[in-house]
Amino acid sequence: MIVIPAIDIRKGRCVRLLQGRMDQETVFSDDPAAMAIRWAGHGAEMLHVVDLDGAVEKTPCNLDSIRSILGSVEVPVQVGGGIRSLEVIAMYADMGVDRLVIGTEAIRNPKMVKEACGEFPGKIVVGIDAKDGMVAIEGWTETTSIRAADLARRFQDDGVAAINFTDIHRDGMQTGPNIDETRRMAEAVRIPVVASGGVSSIDDIRRLLPLEAVGVVGVITGRALYSGSLDLREAIAVAAGKKVGNIT
Repeated sequence: MIVIPAIDIRKGRCVRLLQGRMDQETVFSDDPAAMAIRWAGHGAEMLHVVDLDGAVEKTPCNLDSIRSILGSVEVPVQVGGGIRSLEVIAMYADMGVDRLVIGTEAIRNPKMVKEACGEFPGKIVVGIDAKDGMVAIEGWTETTSIRAADLARRFQDDGVAAINFTDIHRDGMQTGPNIDETRRMAEAVRIPVVASGGVSSIDDIRRLLPLEAVGVVGVITGRALYSGSLDLREAIAVAAGKKVGNIT
């Protein structure tokens, strides 16, 4: 299991939101690239970058910041937020983005997701964000009547590289990940799953480790890293099964 730091960008700044609410914003840095360099220097194997403005405006809005990140680190970068067309996917791929996270369009335009998997093999991630098990879209402003696991199954045989599964109620709250729902998602599909939302401490990383057996390959964490309640180097070591002090 790998630990993936999140870099959420709004108006060119690195921020974190509570449950995706734009009115609950904390600014952690005016320089997202500097944060990328920091996390890469701490051993991150991948970075998760979200264009928050893009998610709302339905088109990329923070390209300068994303280009700066790509030019500053050598670790793979995945980008989400405002990815609504094959043209945008191609643009990001040309920029050097390793993986593209498609959220709303997985509901609105599943055909496009399937086409993207064919044109950009190994690069397409479906982002499934859920409230009480139901998929939320449009920057988490609209909750559908589709169950998260049912949506994941639709892409079972399309070549999706991973499912990023976020429990919105936990996101940014540091209340611990939703282990049960994450397990249900991983057991529902053969696609690798990356957990997101709620990680607050090294104990949460340990609680997620047993889910490796059912296909959870990574965990995205943001606020805990920025607030200091989770040390990235320690989290990476624990996730890799290494001993930290006297504890594994």
